[in-house]
Amino acid sequence: MNADVPHTARIWNYWLGGKDNFAADRAVGDQVRQFLPDIVASARADRAFLQRAVRHLTADAGIRQFLDIGSGLPTADNTHEVAQSIAPATRVVYADNDPLVLAHARALLQGSPEGVTDYIDADARDTTTILTEARRTLDFDQPVAVLLLGVLNFISDDQEAYGIVSRLMAAVPAGSYLAVAHPTLEVKPEESAAAAKQWNATATPPITLRYKAQMLRWFDGLDLLEPGVVTCTRWRPEPGDPAADTDVYQFGGLARKP
Repeated sequence: MNADVPHTARIWNYWLGGKDNFAADRAVGDQVRQFLPDIVASARADRAFLQRAVRHLTADAGIRQFLDIGSGLPTADNTHEVAQSIAPATRVVYADNDPLVLAHARALLQGSPEGVTDYIDADARDTTTILTEARRTLDFDQPVAVLLLGVLNFISDDQEAYGIVSRLMAAVPAGSYLAVAHPTLEVKPEESAAAAKQWNATATPPITLRYKAQMLRWFDGLDLLEPGVVTCTRWRPEPGDPAADTDVYQFGGLARKP
């Protein structure tokens, strides 16, 4: 681990208010923030979207299995914590190819005694390994919620990103769900593009921002839940949420496989 080289997961951790970051990460985080003053609010809105989506899937849709790909460094209210607080027997598999993320995850992400929490060392592109390893923990004859939050933006090629989603959703049965969150050019496009350029000049891997129309393709053949693909703050906000009427740079959506 090189503390002098900015690291994607640690920069995101910094924006979320975590402690697992170094000066180089904070420097890049602050540089991006100069272009996008609301990037911290956007990062935290993405996290809140994850929590609301997982609560809906567990409490309302009855999902008891989650495959969280590109999970990032653990913070508060991780997928297994939210799901297992509602249904303790829920099974959650995290997949990431970052040794730092995996080391933290294995040390910090302890699930409920009734449920299972497991980890896969694999790149999001390697869907064969992810699916093979996930089957050790998850029952693919039962619905699975596939979470791709803040990961497809590191896949620059649209066809490759679509292929990842397509292969994952082809492997899970009817009644499964897909949740995606992705940075967008729909909100303040000039500022967003400038921030992405700054990120790509100082941090790795490079990031790709997309429009809503590009994101909608990932949900082809699925039943997209209301309110569709929207800025994360507007996806089923809690009553009285002060951020509900604001727009952030991260869009999210949730859909069911018929």
